Amino acid sequence: MHTKLLFKENVYLRSCRATIIDITRDKKGVYFISDQTVFFPTGGGQSCDVGEADGIPVTDVWEEEGVVYHRIDTDTCPFSPGSTVSMQIDWSRRFDNMQRHCGEHVLSGAFYSLYRGHNRGFHMGKDYMTIDIALDEDSGFQKITDDMAREAELRANEVIWADLPVSIHHFNRRSDAEELPLRKALAFDTDISIVTIGDENAPADCVACCGTHPSSSGQIGIIKIYKVEKNKDMFRVYFEAGKRAFRQYQHQFDVITELGNRLSAGTDDLLKKFLVQQKKSDAVRDQLYHLKKEIVARETVEIEKDPNLLRCRRYSELSLDDLNEIGKKLSGKIDVLLFLVHQPTCTVLLFSDTCDCGGLVKGNARLFNGKGGGSKKNARAVFTEAESLQRFIDHVSSQLQADTALGD
Repeated sequence: MHTKLLFKENVYLRSCRATIIDITRDKKGVYFISDQTVFFPTGGGQSCDVGEADGIPVTDVWEEEGVVYHRIDTDTCPFSPGSTVSMQIDWSRRFDNMQRHCGEHVLSGAFYSLYRGHNRGFHMGKDYMTIDIALDEDSGFQKITDDMAREAELRANEVIWADLPVSIHHFNRRSDAEELPLRKALAFDTDISIVTIGDENAPADCVACCGTHPSSSGQIGIIKIYKVEKNKDMFRVYFEAGKRAFRQYQHQFDVITELGNRLSAGTDDLLKKFLVQQKKSDAVRDQLYHLKKEIVARETVEIEKDPNLLRCRRYSELSLDDLNEIGKKLSGKIDVLLFLVHQPTCTVLLFSDTCDCGGLVKGNARLFNGKGGGSKKNARAVFTEAESLQRFIDHVSSQLQADTALGD
């Protein structure tokens, strides 16, 4: 028994009625088999359709040996073998996959025709798509540069603007399929589907594929390459197509517009204005860096002059890294214990040449809803509120005073 795949006859068909053949249950849920289906099962790098069967969500669809399985989101299945069911796909998801998958074909064809770049891997991810392009050794190209990527992107979008026909032909014999100008060698001997974009004698792309595609390239809408990076001995191209690429354009336009408004700059001089602001920010950052260095040095001297064996300092403007630097500068000069409190984060750093700082934190912080750890010479504890932090400091101080008789 084979399930009839209605999307192969009409990829724009959104619903159908089918007869239930079998119903099965396993640990993952309930799924059914029908005589025909409008749902595309996962395959060829493309995710499956989702939708409904008599109003019940269909969440997963896959094919095994010609039989299509539909997983439904229900504990008690209302269907029975021999009954009919009304199927409805999520069309927005279907068309999204059609745009993206056909966009991958067009872009792969562009890299192949321009640079003899072979698509060795394809992934349709949630946030972007990728193709892994391998260049022939005798192609004359050592890598895919940014200019080459832009040229391929332009070529791909020219195919879209030409609104070329997208045809799908099915073959039962490998030899018949190989008469077409294929971009990639066939992996099957029978039941072969070839997707051709444009004129079969000089196509923009021609390759075997079992996915869903629009009837013309213009329906892809747009293709946008985001970046190209080296991946082993190939080049991974990150891109998007269709409505997703358009939405990304919208988002980037909104960001650029907002930046322009904040910098009082138009699109043409936005980068120049940004570089000017960046230079000013770098100067301020450099001044702040040296100012903090001066404060850290001054604080180190002041703490060293403090005659108390238990010392505690509190800071709001310095960072935790600054406090850590102060503590390390005082290494070898802390007879008992030094507390450095970072007030914005309710964090206290402990430093000592004689006490076990890590042990003090481990044994006491949790008593005041704190957490932390560290080594013998330095540690840190974090608390949810300033009052708990102060109680921790008081508790540890009292403990040390009792142990060393400092309070006598």
